[in-house]
Amino acid sequence: MSKLWTTAGGSLRRAAERCRTYHTIQAIPREITGSRVSAKDRNQGRIPAVVLTQNFVESKTSDGRTITSCSISKKFLITTEKKQIQSILDSVQPRFFCSTAFPLQIRAGSGSSVLLQSAKVLPIKVHRDENTGKILNLVFAWVDEGKDLRVDVPIVLKGEDICPGLKKGGKLNWMRKSLKFFGPPEHIPTKIEVDMSNLDIGDRVLMSEVEVHPSLKLLSKNESIPIFKIASTETPDHNSTKKASAPPILPVES
Repeated sequence: MSKLWTTAGGSLRRAAERCRTYHTIQAIPREITGSRVSAKDRNQGRIPAVVLTQNFVESKTSDGRTITSCSISKKFLITTEKKQIQSILDSVQPRFFCSTAFPLQIRAGSGSSVLLQSAKVLPIKVHRDENTGKILNLVFAWVDEGKDLRVDVPIVLKGEDICPGLKKGGKLNWMRKSLKFFGPPEHIPTKIEVDMSNLDIGDRVLMSEVEVHPSLKLLSKNESIPIFKIASTETPDHNSTKKASAPPILPVES
């Protein structure tokens, strides 16, 4: 099967780098926690957040499988500007937010020129209000050189408008809309594009067919699981097949 994937590269990667440079997240430290303090921060146009370090350890199970466990350390409590975070989400699109690394500057106070810390971070969780959809909290991970990260990378399809299977009336059935990878953050793509311009009804794309940088490890127990498939929408017509009638019984001459 021909290559059905591509990671966002070339001009897209350069555009992403310009976006990351432009969107340097500005933050200030916070020392007091609690629901009342967080509500006050939100009323002032700020979003409570935490930046932490993910420590991953690989171990073997009794059946020979490799599992990766995670522990958390180096927590830093901050607040970010609501308007800036919303601007970033509008620019990179919400589904790509947690697979894009951003520069972070922590300053002594709002509008202060005193820089306390500067580093790269990766958003790993966005907590929203279930009713309003407003952002309540953010969780970031430090992007430390030489330390691997676990990232959920979204799948993006291209060629849907010319896909033979869809043109014939086939239906796109998703099994996975993103894939989890573990590896160096500089090699983790913001998104993975899958070309479906040559796929017909019955075709599918498996996790194992998605190729990324060799330093990245796909976190899945079964890589033969499809990402999606193009299924037929036709249902068999059981009434169209009629049973053959029994042959007539002819009289027997005596």
